[in-house]
Amino acid sequence: MIQPVQVNQEQNKPVKTSILYMNDFHAKLPNLERVYTASRMFDTFETSADKLKLSSGDDGLGEDPVLSKAVSKMLDMIGITKKQTGNHEFDVRPSVHAENAKNAKYQELGAVNIHTKDTSPLKDTLVRSAIEVHNGNKYGIVGIGPSDMFKRLKDGTSKEHLTVDDLPTTIVNLQNEVDKLKSQGVNKIFLLSHSGYTNDIQIAKQTRGIDVILGGHSHDLLQDVKEGKNLFYNLDNEPVVITQAGKDGEYFGILNVDFDANGIIKSVQNNVIPTSLFNRTLPVKFAVEQIIGKPEHVGEINSAPPVPGNRLIENNPHGNFLVDAMRKELGVDIALLNAANVRGSFEKGKIDTRKISEITPFKNNLVVAKISEKELVDAVKLGGRSFVHPDNKPGIVIVSGLKYTMNDKGKLLNMSYVDDNGNETLIDINNPNPNKLLRVAMDDFYATGGDGFFMLNKKSEAEAVYKFDKDKLACDYIKKQNGPIDIIDDKRVQIVKA
Repeated sequence: MIQPVQVNQEQNKPVKTSILYMNDFHAKLPNLERVYTASRMFDTFETSADKLKLSSGDDGLGEDPVLSKAVSKMLDMIGITKKQTGNHEFDVRPSVHAENAKNAKYQELGAVNIHTKDTSPLKDTLVRSAIEVHNGNKYGIVGIGPSDMFKRLKDGTSKEHLTVDDLPTTIVNLQNEVDKLKSQGVNKIFLLSHSGYTNDIQIAKQTRGIDVILGGHSHDLLQDVKEGKNLFYNLDNEPVVITQAGKDGEYFGILNVDFDANGIIKSVQNNVIPTSLFNRTLPVKFAVEQIIGKPEHVGEINSAPPVPGNRLIENNPHGNFLVDAMRKELGVDIALLNAANVRGSFEKGKIDTRKISEITPFKNNLVVAKISEKELVDAVKLGGRSFVHPDNKPGIVIVSGLKYTMNDKGKLLNMSYVDDNGNETLIDINNPNPNKLLRVAMDDFYATGGDGFFMLNKKSEAEAVYKFDKDKLACDYIKKQNGPIDIIDDKRVQIVKA
């Protein structure tokens, strides 16, 4: 076990608290099933500590209402009592989101800085804060969502139902909410933040009364407790601990905190635990399949390369396979996919529809539209900004029918068309042709200008808009192959040192 970090505070009638926390599981149902197993063990720990189970958001992902319902069911089974609403909770239609919230046992937070319009089904779905009482001890739990919410949402989903405060306004309103909790006799306050690590540090230093920030959104893996890394001091010089457990449900955390009688942290222990250590039990698998159905076997993977260390700024053979399926199944010249859309990988062995849906879970509609050579170059250049952005957003462009080289400062060095025989035709990236039009397949996140790709905003003039996503095309493509498939790293995107 990790040794507790001692904080220089007077010990006086301590209250022991243990928090099972999670963030950014992104609808990875197998990992949610594993946390269910871990949560049952957590329940049986022989300890005098008060036990809480909290989520900092993005438990779900994508527009599929069935998947969203399954995630909500899993949170209830795990025993989550409060969750912050992340940006991906708003991927589904507002009516679906509202219905899930209504039927859930947990409460959704976020109303401090996420404001739903009076005419929206989401009205009254979110609360500003809540109080939990364990063994006579009061805990205040408040939540905030991402100030960059609108950069993460596409038009036509929940975007038109919300307004979101900027960070300075959020901090002011957050302090007001914390002060209200303090006025009710609450001296142990947790912030569920889906705002990102950098913002959480600002919040820790610029507020009073918050003891623990359970973070998310930026996918940082904050292990142990280290001063200057995830232990800071607030305006009253009292300690504030920040947690975050990575992405995709690869980890969850158990935070053990000792408070003095004034609700000030005197010692803390942060255990970040791989979900892979826990099994998926048959009863919980059955409960999930009752909602989403049994998967269909579609083929077999013979070999696959390693998963990129950072999928936002590295060539991704798993994503390349998906765009190849899009291009070939739709018969277009080019296919494009945003790197952040790929949330899993192919593995050696049998492959089924559920696994493919986990690799690309958003359930967007596919679009075929005419895009100029200049717009293609501009899109790839925009993806290059990921190298200089603190959280590597928006991610580089995954391509089929193209290849390009970029340096690790985000400068595009060269770009070519590639035909089915591997023959390349160089593109003049400094003077691309605005009149050369190509038939391009992409999903409607790109096709509505998502993540700032306004040059691809062509859905209103599209040749075709399909009522399915790339997972269907991947399944169809795999079924047509003769025998097991090798996922090849063909180096179509190369990143070189500047």
